[in-house]
Amino acid sequence: MPAKEPLMAKKYIARDPRTGKPIQTGQTFTADASYEPAQGPWCALHPSDIMSLSEGTLAQRDVRWKNKTLTMTRKNGIRALSHVPQNMVMPAHKMLLAAFEDEDPQIRIAALEVLPEFAVRRSNELFDWLSVLLDDGDTSVQKAASASLARAAPTFPSGVHSSLENELRHPDKQRRATAWKGLEALTKTWPDVVADHVDTLLLEPEVELRRRAAKMINAIVSRKTSAVWDLVSWALNDEDAQVRKTVAKSLPRLAKQDVRMGTMFAERAIADPDPDVRLSAIKTIEKLNRGHGRARDLILAGARSNDVRVRRACVSLLPKLMDEAELRALVDDLLKTETDAALVEKLMQYRFDAMLEGTEEEKNAALSPALPVPDIDKEVLLAQGKRVGMAPSPPQAGKERPAEPAPEPPTTTPAQPSRPTQDELMGYHDDDDDFPPDEDEPYF
Repeated sequence: MPAKEPLMAKKYIARDPRTGKPIQTGQTFTADASYEPAQGPWCALHPSDIMSLSEGTLAQRDVRWKNKTLTMTRKNGIRALSHVPQNMVMPAHKMLLAAFEDEDPQIRIAALEVLPEFAVRRSNELFDWLSVLLDDGDTSVQKAASASLARAAPTFPSGVHSSLENELRHPDKQRRATAWKGLEALTKTWPDVVADHVDTLLLEPEVELRRRAAKMINAIVSRKTSAVWDLVSWALNDEDAQVRKTVAKSLPRLAKQDVRMGTMFAERAIADPDPDVRLSAIKTIEKLNRGHGRARDLILAGARSNDVRVRRACVSLLPKLMDEAELRALVDDLLKTETDAALVEKLMQYRFDAMLEGTEEEKNAALSPALPVPDIDKEVLLAQGKRVGMAPSPPQAGKERPAEPAPEPPTTTPAQPSRPTQDELMGYHDDDDDFPPDEDEPYF
């Protein structure tokens, strides 16, 4: 009968390592890929051999791995503890705790390497031992503990919170850099926890810590929470210009999410003494609704700024902000104080009116007929039943033009019989009128 395959761990549920209760995240949690059991020659060990090697009852075991025969020892057995089936988790957990206090540094290192993977299945006391081994007397064990802490941080933020705080401020540069990698990975899973760390880091007197904390703000600025807004506000007030420049780069993204907060921070940053911070404020204003009252005021104020880069950015926004008459009036006012040659030339272009000040050719160009409609556009308009130029609208597709009624033949009025005159009734005739009267007869 073939041996049963080891049971794989189910979908991870974040739990408090001290209470064991699920942590309410308010969102679907995705386990970090680093917690998938790492592949190595120890994966070829049978579960019974893993337990025997870990407790020392079996000295070694040969396995086939990638077409090679390799010899597994106790440290390999410790490293393979995360691969045991579910019914062996409890005894494997006891062996892992025993390995943390083993006299052999290689055994302690192997236990630290498997700690993040095994903690997904059972985390009791593991992070307490992790904090202890961070101060181990052996340097290689310390480095292994630091790496284990960085791997565990994205999934167990509460279990490593205090240890991570200490490592972020550790005097050893390598251990500090490893801790910052763990904090960066934490931004993808628990950004609210990162905000708590950054909150305390911005209060540190060491400027390097505050600068790196400002970079973490950029990583979590997409979170629409008041905690992130507070961090941005405090960083913009930092005495170090690099901290302010770093956090100011996140303002355009913040403006896309919340116009009100973006406008408020841009209004503060545009008055910053550092030119790079002011330039970031201008980029933020470009993302805002320029018709908004406060954004409009910021652009008009920036057009008179002492920083020429800010003036250039704001002046380029003026044509989108006002009509031609209002723009010319403002340009006349700006030209009185503008000293930059490039800006003066641009303002003169805004002021120029070809219809009034241009040459005869430019005036005629303004009066020239519109360009002909391309043939493809004509086909589209005709297909939609619309008029092209002065041509009449064609009949719409599927609708026939009603036939015009045939013209009716002219009606002839029948002749009415004429009434007889009085002379005709009396029998008089006009025959005598054809001959002139005699001279002797009087003519009446």
